[in-house]
Amino acid sequence: MTDTLLSGELTDEELRELAERAGRELEDASATEILKWATDTFGPRFCVTSSMEDAVVAHLASRVLPGVDVVFLDTGYHFPETIGTRDAVDAVMDVSVITITPRQTVAEQDAEYGEKLHDRDPDLCCALRKVKPLEDGLTAYAAWATGLRRDESPTRANTPVVGWDAKRHKVKISPIARWTQDDVDAYVAEHGVLTNPLLTDGYASVGCAPCTRRVLEGEDARAGRWAGRGKTECGLHG
Repeated sequence: MTDTLLSGELTDEELRELAERAGRELEDASATEILKWATDTFGPRFCVTSSMEDAVVAHLASRVLPGVDVVFLDTGYHFPETIGTRDAVDAVMDVSVITITPRQTVAEQDAEYGEKLHDRDPDLCCALRKVKPLEDGLTAYAAWATGLRRDESPTRANTPVVGWDAKRHKVKISPIARWTQDDVDAYVAEHGVLTNPLLTDGYASVGCAPCTRRVLEGEDARAGRWAGRGKTECGLHG
């Protein structure tokens, strides 16, 4: 099966069926088992994506496939702490960090659309600085892993451990979908995994600086993203 996948001979429909079957069969598997399936199946056409909120999935994947590609999207709006976390992950973990960027710099986008597009039309800003660049950056891969968890927000409650990304025509793997925040914290503590310093400064979810605030007591982890706008996702995950 691996040779077939690597040669690109499977159709989208066959890949979709493969993903949906794996999602059912691996529902109760450990994160490591899910990632082992992904790396055995896709080899170098598999990557991890990371926002550098933490390096948990990157760390898990590096134990299964040392040197695994970790794709980081630099929107031009990140907190300095996020860029620092990326650099630290690249320096100390057995991964290959690949930074991708939007077609336009922030200054070029401002010139075309006006300043602070994120305030006036956050969906368009996300489309330009996140969705399209990631789509381009994943071209070389057949499957990608994310750190999505079902407990993060109602919009993520049905996240499969392996599913079909119809938008990008790729297999999407969420190996820690069934984990809780306590599971993440325990793994970080046990393995000394790098995390973004902002997570200890009131931020429960870390995105672009202009659109991220600290969360209040009792709010869910995504409440600090695009606060007051009725927007909880950037478009990368549906």
